[in-house]
Amino acid sequence: MFYLLPLLFPLAALPPLAPADLETIGRRVWQNEAAGEVSGLTSWNTGEAFASLGIGHFIWYPAGPKGPFEESFPKLLRFLEQKGVRLPDWLKAGSPCPWPDRAAFLKDEQSPRLREMRELLRSTVPQQSQFLAERLEKALPSILQTLPASERAALQVTFDRLAANPQGRFALIDYVNFKGEGILPAERYQAKGWGLLQVLQAMPQNGTVHDFSQAAAATLRRRVQNAPPERHEERWLPGWLSRVQDYTKK
Repeated sequence: MFYLLPLLFPLAALPPLAPADLETIGRRVWQNEAAGEVSGLTSWNTGEAFASLGIGHFIWYPAGPKGPFEESFPKLLRFLEQKGVRLPDWLKAGSPCPWPDRAAFLKDEQSPRLREMRELLRSTVPQQSQFLAERLEKALPSILQTLPASERAALQVTFDRLAANPQGRFALIDYVNFKGEGILPAERYQAKGWGLLQVLQAMPQNGTVHDFSQAAAATLRRRVQNAPPERHEERWLPGWLSRVQDYTKK
């Protein structure tokens, strides 16, 4: 458990993204998560207890106890409503995922509900892209609040240096959506996290996108090494490493 402490220095707002840059980032995230395919906007991975939806494969848990990973799809639904998007009557921001498991989800893949959801998610790519960008805006204050005051300034310098150019901004946006902020106690294996915080801590203060990519790869390898054996996370590691290696490409 962590306690929110007052920051000892002001946080500068990130430079606004041009619409074209925002669209590019959203479509790159979509490519990373679902090969840019409409069919990939609604998926449920083998071995997972949640659906993965939208360009960012936002997590949605069924009713009942939730797993350790942060649930993001209900937050996206609230964001879409705030932006004036009308949701289907059956799809409400506060409701749990109506499919109890992967088998039920796959059986329903061509149902009217999932076709309607894919169309909703296909037509709201700009809003989802904005949602991703705003998550990063909120990530830094949340991350800094978990650190001792003596460590905050150095980490903010690292973050700001990366966020100052489109390539670095994409890497930050994609990774925080991909593996979270790294501040939740539940998102740990053997007391070691794998989120944005851990990657930033593992790279040089004045590091480049290349350094961020290398730190992300090392963090993900450590996650797989520390994961419970029954999760077989090694099956995902090649794809994860390829994804973070692509951060160095313009």
